[in-house]
Formats: sequence, C-alpha cells, structure tokens
Amino acid sequence: MDISLIAGLLVLGAAVGFAAGLLGIGGGMLLVPFMTMILTAKHFPPEQIVHMAIATSLGTIMFTSLSSVRAHHARGAVLWPVVKLLAPGILVGSWIGPWIGAQMNSAALALSFAVFVAFSATQMLLDKKPEGSRELPKASGMFAAGGAIGVLAGLVGAGGGFVSVPFMTWCNVKIHNAVATSAALGFPIALAGTLSNIYFGMKVPDLPPGALGFIYLPALLVISLASVMTAPLGARTAHSLPVKSLKKIFAIMLYLLAGYMMYKSFR
Repeated sequence: MDISLIAGLLVLGAAVGFAAGLLGIGGGMLLVPFMTMILTAKHFPPEQIVHMAIATSLGTIMFTSLSSVRAHHARGAVLWPVVKLLAPGILVGSWIGPWIGAQMNSAALALSFAVFVAFSATQMLLDKKPEGSRELPKASGMFAAGGAIGVLAGLVGAGGGFVSVPFMTWCNVKIHNAVATSAALGFPIALAGTLSNIYFGMKVPDLPPGALGFIYLPALLVISLASVMTAPLGARTAHSLPVKSLKKIFAIMLYLLAGYMMYKSFR
C-alpha cells in the first residue's frame, strides 16, 4: 500500500473507532461505504468490492468492539445478562448473513445495505416512546431476536447496533445502556461473520492480493490499529451527551451512508 492510502485508512479507522464507542454501531455503518470508495479507487474487481468492504468491516469490529466495551463496562453501562441471552442467536445469524451475501451480486448487496440503514435511521428519528409495560422477551424470544440481528449485521457488515439499539430502546432499555450493550454484542457478531466471510470467500476465484476470503487484510490491519485507540474516547463522549442528541447523530449518519450505497447500487 502507498503512503496516501495508509494515511487515509488511519483517518478512517480513527473515525470508525470513535463512532463505535459513541453510538455502539461497531463502525460498520461508517466503514462499509468508505471502504467501497477506496476499493473502487484501487480498481478492485467490481463484482467483489461490496463483498470485501462488508467482510473487512466485520473484521475490524472484532477489535473495535473490545476496545469500546471496556470503556462502557468501566461505567457499569453494559447489561451483561442481555448480552448472554442475545449472543447465541447472534452467533448463528452472523454465520448465515455472509452466506446470504455471497449469493448476491454487488449491486443487490449495496441496495440491501442502503435499505436496512435507512430503515434504522427512520426508526431512530421517529423516537416513538415505548409502552411502559413493554420489556425484553424471554430466552426463546431473545434467541430469535439475536438471530435476526446477526443475520442483518453479517449481511451488511455492521456491528448490529443499527438493529439492536432500536430493539432494546423499544423494550424500555435506556439509550446509554442500549449503546453499551450493543458494543458488547459487536464481538460475537464480528467473530462469526468474519469466519463465515473467510470460509465462503475462499471459494471465490481470482481474489486480489492481500485478500483472505472476502477480507482485505492490509486495510483490516491499519483500520484496526487506529480504531482501537479512538473507541474509548467515543464511549466516554457518549455518556456526556443527552439522549436526543445521540439519536439524532445516529440517524443523520445512517441516512447519509444509506444515500451513498443507494447511489452505488444503481451505477
């Protein structure tokens, strides 16, 4: 990689880490569109660009989530019993998501990303107040919810926060706890999704140099190094912002990124 590319990936990694800590989104919602731009500029095979951007995003979340969750845990914000109930379904779903993605072409995958992200942004902006009696479901319901979160996260290369944060707040979990718990859920999502992308990607011929399955290793290394340094800063900032500000930041960012991927899908 040339120096300018390394510098760009370092800046991207720093922004991704901060967003992961701030919003509990694992950074994937920010990383996938920018990785798509970078791989396009580097003239990667068009049919592999979105797949590799998503896979590389999931790989970085393994490191980003560990860094951000430590900061959230130090503040006592992570709801570990919720993590325990959602994680089994998430592991299953996060393996299935990349398999579904491997069956899709880049345009369809980019469009799926855009639709899911725009839906999540709308849910956050509507800011509907949950019913006072609504609460998290029992174990079987949590497994099903975790599976759905895992499939969507594995499919679009995100940490799952764009689904898990609205889900938990809908069930009367406070936004700061939802963000912190979502950060903790990012690791099982990323682990299963990364292994799945390696496995299914290895079956694809003529991958570019530096690729392990669908994962672009040079970008994974540089982005991860930068992101683990800024994730704790984002987590600390999250606890100093009011709830409405967090939701607006979350939603506006998602709309912008959905717009780019929608544009990419029709090119």
